[in-house]
Amino acid sequence: MRRTHLVATVAAVGLLAAACAGRPAPATHVATPGTSPAAAATASSGAGPSPSSGGPTPTPVASAGPGEGTVSVVAIDGYAEWGGVDPKVRWVGTFEKETGCKVSLRFYDPRQEEKPGDFPPSSFDVISATPEVGGRLMDDGKAAPLNTALLDGYDKIPKRLRTLPSVTRDDRVYGVPYVWATNEILYDAGKVSPDGPESLFTDKGPVMFRDRPLSLADAALVLKAQGTDVGADIKNPFDLTDAQLDAAAQLFTSGEDGRRTFWRDPVEVVQGFATGSVRLAQATPYHLDVLRRGHKPVSVLTARPVTGWADAWMMSAQAPHPSCAYKWLDFTMSADVQRKVSAWMGLAPANPEGCTGAARRICADYRVGTSRAFQGVYFAVRPEAYDKWVERWSRIVS
Repeated sequence: MRRTHLVATVAAVGLLAAACAGRPAPATHVATPGTSPAAAATASSGAGPSPSSGGPTPTPVASAGPGEGTVSVVAIDGYAEWGGVDPKVRWVGTFEKETGCKVSLRFYDPRQEEKPGDFPPSSFDVISATPEVGGRLMDDGKAAPLNTALLDGYDKIPKRLRTLPSVTRDDRVYGVPYVWATNEILYDAGKVSPDGPESLFTDKGPVMFRDRPLSLADAALVLKAQGTDVGADIKNPFDLTDAQLDAAAQLFTSGEDGRRTFWRDPVEVVQGFATGSVRLAQATPYHLDVLRRGHKPVSVLTARPVTGWADAWMMSAQAPHPSCAYKWLDFTMSADVQRKVSAWMGLAPANPEGCTGAARRICADYRVGTSRAFQGVYFAVRPEAYDKWVERWSRIVS
């Protein structure tokens, strides 16, 4: 999801909820007011060609050091706030004051998965990565293995998140989980009574899916539950054979024409249910909370398993400022930052200690800190055949 603080909007249909999280199309590349002209020029020019990844895997640094005075941060919009959108929402300045590391900040759109991988490793220190982006960085040797002993807050993150294959490789840690979420099936209880997850593909609609190639994994879970010849052997919905991938794609293309739509901005989900133009949708627990606060008759299927994802901070294999990079990684795990990013984005904090204040309700939505938080959740990882997933998905949404 990308940040669009759903301030909003639908008084005409009685939706009273004022905030929802997501990720809008980001404002290209934006630097903090303190960014140097040279850094700002680099940010606005985008990335150069990707160098080859050969050579041995670097080893984690032995000590963090005092800091180099600056750190280059590449972030998903909303993940590193400095007050540019809302003066009350800022934590980059706090980091600068506490560490003495000046932040050079730029944003990228993770929907354009090739962009982050095209950043030369020497051009940034840390990056907030989706499973798709992080997987590519690890595959290309552009992410550095981390010495977690240098991260004071690392052990506060649940082991389930710390050991996800989207942040680990060959017994090494490459990412520090930041926020996470699950994909749920919401439905208009006044119009439909779905039998189960398969209703997302069999209902007459209209239904709404998240516009992301990894949504094919949700179809794979339906195939697995149906126990058909092609689905019975599915162990992990993000690890599919060509035949299984084709069958998952087929679920999206069967049925009535025009009954499926695809969302990128989460406000589309809220508007769809608020106006009655959507019967079912692939969404998040926070969507459900917003709609219920707006007194809309929306319910959620409680069946498990479901898919989910965790976004993480990663360090460049050629980070120019590794000491400040480690300070940034540690800072983002703090309870204060976790509380702020969760409340701002409507996503679950990786560190349960962030479940205070404005984040308390969101943590309740995601059952953070309980035994049920991760129950029945398949967390996303970039598939080995990711290009095939992108190709199948492009046919579906075209």
